[in-house]
Amino acid sequence: MKQVPYVDMGNITATKLALIIKRSKTKPHEKILSLAYLLNTPYLIECFKELHKGKAAGIDGKQVETYTDETITQEIAQTVAKMKAKRYRPKPVKRVYIKKISGEQRPLGIPTVIDKVVQLGITKILEAIYEPHFLDVSYGFRPNKSAHHALKAVHRMVMTKPVNWIIDIDIKDFFDNVDHHWLIQCLNQRINDSDFRSIIIKFLKAGVIEQGKYYEVDKGTPQGGILSPILSNIYLHYILDLWFEHKEKQCIQGYTELVRYADDFIIGAQTKQHAQQILRDVQERLRTFNLTVSKARITEFGRYAHENSTNRGKRKPDTFDFLGLTHYCATSRKGNFLMKAKTNRKRLNQKLKELNEWLRAIRNMVKAEEIWNVLSAKLRGHYNYYGISGNYQSIQEYYYRTLCLTFKWMNRRSQKQSFNWQEFATYLKHYPLSKPKLAFNMYDLW
Repeated sequence: MKQVPYVDMGNITATKLALIIKRSKTKPHEKILSLAYLLNTPYLIECFKELHKGKAAGIDGKQVETYTDETITQEIAQTVAKMKAKRYRPKPVKRVYIKKISGEQRPLGIPTVIDKVVQLGITKILEAIYEPHFLDVSYGFRPNKSAHHALKAVHRMVMTKPVNWIIDIDIKDFFDNVDHHWLIQCLNQRINDSDFRSIIIKFLKAGVIEQGKYYEVDKGTPQGGILSPILSNIYLHYILDLWFEHKEKQCIQGYTELVRYADDFIIGAQTKQHAQQILRDVQERLRTFNLTVSKARITEFGRYAHENSTNRGKRKPDTFDFLGLTHYCATSRKGNFLMKAKTNRKRLNQKLKELNEWLRAIRNMVKAEEIWNVLSAKLRGHYNYYGISGNYQSIQEYYYRTLCLTFKWMNRRSQKQSFNWQEFATYLKHYPLSKPKLAFNMYDLW
């Protein structure tokens, strides 16, 4: 009997994705056919290996570490068989809430592990199709782009372009209000595979489980799912980015630019009149797709803002917030205009509040060495995000206030000898915590 050679379908899928990227670039107006077959067992097993352990479980109570190599292979094989038979139904997501800085509750949807695997497989395919066409104004949840790159784009825009006004717009509960009809229309621009599209629709319609009760959904892409970020980028690419680049800019005689990170975006404008017109047009555009603006603000900002504020009797120009940082007008040592940013005060206080609650909760549960390791990791994470040029004072404040909170709660460990400040300083010399360090240069504009 002739032996059938082994074929690694996972590698074949990776090769197919590379071909899709190439085709998407070279033939941007052609739709992609036959995608569902790419969701095969070896490919999805590779996707499973990319999932992070220790994450919250979905409604079935299972986490990544619950599965053995044998059980996950069996589960994925069964899932692929269901997809081929058109019987696959994603399970409802588990609804949980996290507290926002404003004090409001943000809903998250936690999928099951198997559904996460399928979502990751779909996400990779969608990225191969759409990533070559996303505009440079979009920075959220994209390969080789980050919030730092978005912040730097804003800095470059203000420092090198004739921007005198900043439009700051918040979309009300964007992820919960994405219109499914319009989202499918966006997918139809590049995809012509009804089976593949049907799987995505099933995820959108899967519903949520909250306190043991099932709720249907007819709009939105639940935050917490792997698929949600790419779907939101596709949606905003068509309804906002392309429209602004090819339609709105044609209506504005002066300079204007959009910088977007996921659903958080700002627009720079040359004159106040242009800024007001852009704001009206954006609000009308969003209403067309059943989205509303929760907050909109036009701020004078730029190299002439300080002089104009002084002439109006104001002590200093207004500021604006973007991606957790407050941006303000300053001057260099030579007296030239300089845009700077510092950690948003509400964001800083919220981070310290979370740290305080964590220290209080674990002070008697783990050893001091373990607390130190986690604290250093938390500090490094804070520096890696907020440690941008000009923000050293804010991250230094976070470091010192962390020391104060640590000193307080270490002295409240039951049946433990208390520190005084001198002893605590000596302890820090032997077991130092991560010290403030800038991680991203905002000023190399060219």
